[in-house]
Amino acid sequence: MKLSARTIGALGQAITGDGKKTPYRSGPDLVRFFNEFGSDDYYPAKGGFPTRFVYAEGKLRDFNDTRALAAIVTAAVDPRIFIDTSFSEDAAVEHLNQYLKFDGFRLQKVGLKYAVVSDTGSMVVVEAPVEASDGVSLEFIHQQVDKCRVKLSSGDFDGAITNARSLLEAVLAEMERRITGEEPDLDGDVAKQYKRVQKLLNLEPKKDFATPLNQVLTGLASIVHGIAGLRNSLGDAHARRYAPQEHHARLAVNAANTRRGLPVRDLRVSGTEGHVEEACRSLQVAKASTTADQRSGRDGDEP
Repeated sequence: MKLSARTIGALGQAITGDGKKTPYRSGPDLVRFFNEFGSDDYYPAKGGFPTRFVYAEGKLRDFNDTRALAAIVTAAVDPRIFIDTSFSEDAAVEHLNQYLKFDGFRLQKVGLKYAVVSDTGSMVVVEAPVEASDGVSLEFIHQQVDKCRVKLSSGDFDGAITNARSLLEAVLAEMERRITGEEPDLDGDVAKQYKRVQKLLNLEPKKDFATPLNQVLTGLASIVHGIAGLRNSLGDAHARRYAPQEHHARLAVNAANTRRGLPVRDLRVSGTEGHVEEACRSLQVAKASTTADQRSGRDGDEP
């Protein structure tokens, strides 16, 4: 499902409540709303969040021309959000339909909820929201890889940086989940998340390890801190001082993909140097591939 810029604007106002036809959603509410459809954002406690409408419109542009957009449209006018409010469900739907019709769609009541229907009368297939209990799955990891590739090729460099960070968090979460058998605590602090995984995998630098091994292990931590910092200063999830260039985005994506090159299936929670060496060899192969990609100006087969 693909919508025009004007319709995206109207939908954004319906989601934020700025159009005065739907209930108001705060910044944290908006983050939770879009995370239900696969986003991986968090609301910063110390500020730096863009204006509500800028954030919502940016997320809608990300979801435009995807199967998830139809689900977002229907969620924007979910009848349950109008309960115990002075807003009119019918008025909100009618207003949004005035824009949707120019793109060949309309909202139509089906049972207790709404569905997006095309001009031909067929219902638009939607992608179900991601349930919170699903956590961060391997499917989500692959989605972030694909998004990085698409955004690099389309020139959306700030979006690529944001997805690089999401890819990193997803990989760390999957590692932690496999080792502990429990859902990780995802509070948006990637550095803290890495420290937990680092301890679980015994990947902390040690005095009795060879110097090159410790250097590689330190490099892993540097990658995590660097991507988090790039995302905060150059990504599209926060207000930023500088517009990222292509080489910034490729650096972030390739660095995140390097971290993804450390396969959890080859690790053992043992603390022995042999297993660390095995992990480091995997990392070095990934880094060599990344270096070759950067020299050739490509983002690699798997950004």
